[in-house]
Amino acid sequence: MGGGRGYLAIPASGSGPGLLIFAGAGGARNLTALADLYAEEGYVTLVVDDSYAEAVKALNTRRETAGQIGAIGLGTGAKHALEAVTAGAVACAAIYYGEGIAPFLDKAGGQGRPVIFHLADPDAVTFEALRPRFPAVEAFYYRGVAPGFAEAGESFDKSSFTLAYTRTLELLRRVLGPRYDLDKIWDRHTELEFATRAADETMLTMVPEPYVNHVPVMTGGTGHAETLRFYKHHFIPTAPQDARLVPISRTVGADRVVDEMLFCFTHDNEIDWMLPGVKPTGRKVEIPLVAIVRFRGDKIYSEHIYWDQASVLVQVGLLDPKLYPTAGIETARKAFDENEPSNRLMARWKESEGK
Repeated sequence: MGGGRGYLAIPASGSGPGLLIFAGAGGARNLTALADLYAEEGYVTLVVDDSYAEAVKALNTRRETAGQIGAIGLGTGAKHALEAVTAGAVACAAIYYGEGIAPFLDKAGGQGRPVIFHLADPDAVTFEALRPRFPAVEAFYYRGVAPGFAEAGESFDKSSFTLAYTRTLELLRRVLGPRYDLDKIWDRHTELEFATRAADETMLTMVPEPYVNHVPVMTGGTGHAETLRFYKHHFIPTAPQDARLVPISRTVGADRVVDEMLFCFTHDNEIDWMLPGVKPTGRKVEIPLVAIVRFRGDKIYSEHIYWDQASVLVQVGLLDPKLYPTAGIETARKAFDENEPSNRLMARWKESEGK
């Protein structure tokens, strides 16, 4: 590739759309982990620190490359990605805090080849001044971070990196594919947990090293061994026999499902993952529960599960709602029916009537 160095990552399926990552000043060696992530998403990923023509040719001639090619450019590599998309050599591009891109901006976003920008604070001011000239270009701003936030080093910012990663993946999925039925994968996962009750099969829906966190009580697992141990000995066996998940809403994105539901059960045994150490009370419980499920490719990577633990404690008789501003089953009813009254815990609500 013209004397440049590169790193190639192949998806587990053995083929997929192509993705070029043009490295910045740190070179290709600093982006191997990023290439591996995109390979997990289904892309034949080549990281280069060279110009675009040879890189596109190299990726196109790989037998694993199936379909179109997209590009990502970081820092000084941004100009190569933008040059590639404006020349029609790739189908789309994501630009991170680009340097040297001015000569190519006039053509960016044209010819049905979308371009998105991920801009740090110093870039945002400059780009907004140019905004009227480039209405076809989509830009995202990451406040309080410096250029380099998506690369390992002093400027790396995990929150901004994760958000930009999802936005880039949405572009790649929309233009290049591959598209996975995240809905069905998540439904299969919950079926194996609550209906089939098969821990080993549940793990097959997940990446090799997944992460599960039930946020209110921090139960779950990190990595295969701990997550399997959690599912096999603490989650599946202690799930109430009459447990039901009642859907409220579901949002499906490029790499995640956000599921809002009611979790209904009888507290008929000690539930390790929700009420650890609490002996069964026999009480009925209904709580709103939100699952944020992140995927890599067609496998679940992580789960963040949220619920109102105070409401659970009220419903099993461990917390007196007269002493604390919290509610019991009313939280579930309100989540399902917007006509249920609001502000019942707020004594001062009456004071604003008629004002």
